[in-house]
Amino acid sequence: QLHLVESGGGLVQAGGSLRLSCAASGRTFSTYYMGWFRQAPGKEREFVAGINRNGGSTRYADSVKGRFTISRDNAKNTVYLRMNSLKPEDTAVYYCAATTRPILVGSSLGYEYWGQGIQVTVSS
Repeated sequence: QLHLVESGGGLVQAGGSLRLSCAASGRTFSTYYMGWFRQAPGKEREFVAGINRNGGSTRYADSVKGRFTISRDNAKNTVYLRMNSLKPEDTAVYYCAATTRPILVGSSLGYEYWGQGIQVTVSS
């Protein structure tokens, strides 16, 4: 079992930056592939970014590529999402997720564990 808790969300102006953190419980964090997803009102949950177990491989949605950076610190059981050049369309509830079987990493169906989500609002 893995418990995930997001932090770092809030309100920011367009063009600004935020860093989200996701703290995981348990001593096996390094065995999980980690992902960030987001869900805007009235829309489906969508993949944002993913990172493999040792942090050596990442992937991003086209909409955030070049603006967002995912990273992890296995010693701290934490995964991060640095978000720069934020746009109003980035407004959503952001979720971190974890899976031991990184097959469908671009789909919410591919993850077993989820955080409760945190709101990010970008004003124009």
